[in-house]
Amino acid sequence: MNHKEEELKLLKDEIIQMWKLVISQLEKAKIAFLTNDVELALEIAQTEKRVNSMELKVERNCENYIALYNPVAIDLRLVLSIMKISISLERIGDYAEGIAHHIIDRDCNNIDNELIEELEIEKMFGVLLNMITNALVIFDLEETKSSRKILKKDKEVNRIYKMAFERLESYVLKNPKDALCGLKLILLIRKLERFGDHSGNIVEEIVFFLDAKVLKHKGKLE
Repeated sequence: MNHKEEELKLLKDEIIQMWKLVISQLEKAKIAFLTNDVELALEIAQTEKRVNSMELKVERNCENYIALYNPVAIDLRLVLSIMKISISLERIGDYAEGIAHHIIDRDCNNIDNELIEELEIEKMFGVLLNMITNALVIFDLEETKSSRKILKKDKEVNRIYKMAFERLESYVLKNPKDALCGLKLILLIRKLERFGDHSGNIVEEIVFFLDAKVLKHKGKLE
């Protein structure tokens, strides 16, 4: 392996490290939300600074690689994809932090557990974790066979998101004193829906890197 290849491998290792940290953030956000664990939520919020620093480092190193080695073809696609993936991961980290602050604020901690179950929030977390984890697998293995399957999972996320509006509207009409918490739950679920969008964007970047296909705005593999 020559020096150019070693530097490219370091870039890939850096984004994988950031990826794993963001997955950990989401796993902790799920636990903190379902158990109302304020200490864990505080840990998530503090770790977000590290995610931001990693995103800046990845971007800087990718720019330096392009300047030094003038990559072409698949090497250039890899570097460009890493830069875009790091941006999506940083935004996902922001959403995890937002969920943490929902718990830290302590103003909606008495929401009915039956409502949480009805909103399918735990299931939504599970689908998102599956998407982002499997996206990491296909990136690391450099194969796109599972891309279609991962992208399709975003439809389930969107289904839960849309149903949440109807279910919360019904709940708030019956429990007007909980209207503020209902609105905050919508904002939280919106963060999760955006997480799904960014996970889909990451998969599209992997397909661009490996297959030289641009899936942006298509929404799915043809």
